[in-house]
Order: sequence, then structure tokens, then C-alpha cells
Amino acid sequence: MNTNLSSCFIALATLLVLLIASSKANAQTGLSVSPPRTYFTLDAGQSETKQILVSNPSKTNTLELSVSFGDWKYDSIGNNVMAEAGELSNSCAEWVDILPQSFFSVAPGASYELDVRMRVPENLPDSMPVHTCMLFITQINPTDGVNEQGANIKIAVRSGVKIYHRTAAKRDANVDITNFAYNKENPNQLKFAFENIGNVWTDGTITCELLNQNTGKKTKLEDVIFYSMPGDKRELYFRLPEDLDASKYIATAIFDYEHASSVKMAELSFDYEK
Repeated sequence: MNTNLSSCFIALATLLVLLIASSKANAQTGLSVSPPRTYFTLDAGQSETKQILVSNPSKTNTLELSVSFGDWKYDSIGNNVMAEAGELSNSCAEWVDILPQSFFSVAPGASYELDVRMRVPENLPDSMPVHTCMLFITQINPTDGVNEQGANIKIAVRSGVKIYHRTAAKRDANVDITNFAYNKENPNQLKFAFENIGNVWTDGTITCELLNQNTGKKTKLEDVIFYSMPGDKRELYFRLPEDLDASKYIATAIFDYEHASSVKMAELSFDYEK
């Protein structure tokens, strides 16, 4: 699967084990957080409170948890890049409060509803249509476990929720295809590049099909899933099959985004030689 799919791991609130542990040790503790993404649509000076449900699946251990914040962005291939809270220009970390407090306990088998309040400042810059931050929920009372070598260890878990903010301006989900080429540096790949020129986060799927101009045979390549923010410039790659015949090809890439309401297409002719 393309590396863009792996970039979703924080967005999906994947459990992060902070210390190395075996599957036996991991089974002794856990943390479930929902939803993995929280969206606010607010203009300057407005505020809103939303809820995040934190659950403790353990049957024996109470979780002592704390909330902290960080910043994030996507790199050129769609991976998450983390930063300190307030470090990135589109950060909204300072606008978010946790109510009633950022420290709480969740008993075994129980759940806790966390209130997340965003208060947008009055002097919101017009040049930045989207703001983001990351909310981390971290266990501060590590539990006992045993690693694969039988040694005693301490295990703590952490989960992340992406927070998105945009103004109430009309959504403009728009992308511009900037390149579609045969990757001569790696002859087993096609390079596809685009830029998010809209005013909102945009995700979707890019499909690609090859047409052998000599035989008429069609070959579908593996789909690429992408996530992007306004201003992002992205490079993606389609891997060619190892058994692809040497020939002249036409590649057709279909860019499907914004819940299938928008489709763009690009074509490429290239010679493939093994």
C-alpha cells in the first residue's frame, strides 16, 4: 500500500505503546478514543464545545490520563510531521481548552466524556482558512508488564485526535494536477503530483489504468488514497506490476475527491522497457 495510507495512523487514533512490549504485555492495558478527528466551523470570536469519548477496555486497571497538545502537518508524500504546540503557522492549539480539567481517571471498563472547547480569537487572519492541532491523551500511571525476554517493564499508552478548524466561508475543495510522468529514476513507478488549491482539507482516491497500445490489454494499478490540507503540494507514486510487458502504454489517472462530487483526469503516454 502507498505510504499515504500509513500516514493516517494518528488520524485513526492508533494506540501508541510508549515502551516496547510483547503482545502479552499489551493485553494488560489499552485506551479507546472516539472520534479520531474533530471538526470545528467557526468564524472570528466564536466558540463551540464538542465531546470526545475516552474508554478504558481493561478489566483490572484504572487509567490516570492527561491531555496535551501539539501541531502537525503533512510532508510532500503525505506522512504526518509532528511539532510542538504553537510552532506551526496554522496552529490552533492555543484556542482549545479541556473541561473541566486536563487530568482525569477512567475506571476499568468505564468511559469518560471529555469536553473540548475551541474559542477562535477576534483577530483571525483572513490568509489562513484552515487551522489544526493534535490533542494527545496520555496514560500517566504506567502498568506492569513482561517483555518477550521475561523481564518486568512499565507500559503506558497514548492516543491522538486531530482537531481541524475552518471558517464558515463556502467550502472550496479543489486540487490542481501538476505532474503525471513516467519515473525514469525508478522505471517501476509512475509519478503523480498535485496541489491543494482550495480552502479546506481534501481527501480522496486516485485510480490508474494502463492501456497496452500494441495489444489493447488493460492493467489496473493499485489505488492511492490521499489526505491534504490547503496549500499542500503532494507527490504520489503508482507501482507498475513486475510482470508488465515491455510496450507502449497510455496511463489514465482519475482523481476522485470530496465524496465523489469532483473528478479530474490526467493521461500519460510512455514506453516501458524491462
